[in-house]
Amino acid sequence: MQHDDVIWDLVGNKQFCSYKVKTKTQSFCRNEYNITGLCNRSSCPLANSQYATIREEKGQCFLYMKAIERAAFPSRLWERVKLSKNYEKALEQIDENLIYWPRFIRHKCKQRFTKITQYLIRIRKLTLKRQKKLVPLSQKVERREKRREEKALIAAQLDNAIEKELLERLKQGTYEDIYNFPVHAFDKALEKQGAESESDSSEDEEDVGQVEYVEGDEIDESDLSDFEAMDNMEESEDEKESEQEMEVESSKSKGKTPVKGPAQRKRAFVEIEYEQETEPAAKASST
Repeated sequence: MQHDDVIWDLVGNKQFCSYKVKTKTQSFCRNEYNITGLCNRSSCPLANSQYATIREEKGQCFLYMKAIERAAFPSRLWERVKLSKNYEKALEQIDENLIYWPRFIRHKCKQRFTKITQYLIRIRKLTLKRQKKLVPLSQKVERREKRREEKALIAAQLDNAIEKELLERLKQGTYEDIYNFPVHAFDKALEKQGAESESDSSEDEEDVGQVEYVEGDEIDESDLSDFEAMDNMEESEDEKESEQEMEVESSKSKGKTPVKGPAQRKRAFVEIEYEQETEPAAKASST
């Protein structure tokens, strides 16, 4: 017959237990049926003939119950009840199945079920999130792929340059007598140019008919002063012309004919001096 006190004395604090893990502060229990994870008299699944706990298997929670009547049948020692995925209904199932059990076990079962439900929700959220996956790559493969990309890029640039040069020569008529060139490439280039010219013309036509309002040029005070100066100059010129006309009329009335052509200016008086070189007296006596 099972005796709980004797089992606890054998497995308790001062004895050996394979599930016990000691630390500096307290002892823990690694038994999968332990309801709290602590190594003490009320939480030990081995030293309690009437025991209940909550376990999770593949995202589903189950209520496990052990009774002393099934102690002689180890294969049928634990009774398992599947709990609903609805939190409130699952708590009602725990209350119904543990209605005559100790309050400590009933409360700890509800607490454990709440913790399991919370970490299941977190697992679902993390699986739905996008996570980074680290994939190891060898350096040789990376170098080989990099060289291949560089070679492919150089080849593509060379092909494009050759194609452009050939198309330009075909347009200029360099290959007049050769007819085995790919015509579709030439047609494609012409279509591209036609599309570009059409797009440019459409952009120019889009602006036709649009009405815009533009600000007028502001007139500064300096411009006004310039206009006044110009008016004064014109008035002075008009006065000079009127004076000249009066002089001409007066000269006509006296009977003198005006001098045709521009007036001749007198030349300036220029005085020219000539210098004569004379030899020194010594040279003259010697001769």
